[in-house]
Amino acid sequence: MQEITVRRAKPSDAAKIAAFVNRGRRGQVQIDKLAVIERFGSVGMMVAELGDKLVGMLGWRAENLIVRVTDLLIAPIPEGVAVARELLSEMEQTAGELQCEAALLFLPRPHHPKLVKFCNTLGYESQIVGNLPKAWQEAAVEARVGGEEAVLVKQLRTGRVARPL
Repeated sequence: MQEITVRRAKPSDAAKIAAFVNRGRRGQVQIDKLAVIERFGSVGMMVAELGDKLVGMLGWRAENLIVRVTDLLIAPIPEGVAVARELLSEMEQTAGELQCEAALLFLPRPHHPKLVKFCNTLGYESQIVGNLPKAWQEAAVEARVGGEEAVLVKQLRTGRVARPL
């Protein structure tokens, strides 16, 4: 079996990422290489490869010690669970180096119960935005999730940061 490789995406990956996303969109508005390059300006991207084939991508942003996972796409392959696990693990490790307190995972609405259950196995718990610490709430609201809605959250460090680092 080939090994899953996760790495930071580079601008030279833009065409490959656009083709991957377009396959996953099945008839929705297509994106091009330039749209992916533009996306690099607002989110960090990681890609997962099996051999030389792109099998997953994750877009995320760390701000105010909170990670927002805004893009997660996994190819429908038998190794899909392992691909998602590797992508999220790499993002969480990098977020830990940045001293982030939590990761918020935004799923497409309506949330598919199987997808939520899968994310639960990776340590993400569904929580009502209004019940989260203030900084976490603000991150969710900026992502257009209301106070009464749920978001998937994984706490990345045990203590909260009380003063700037």
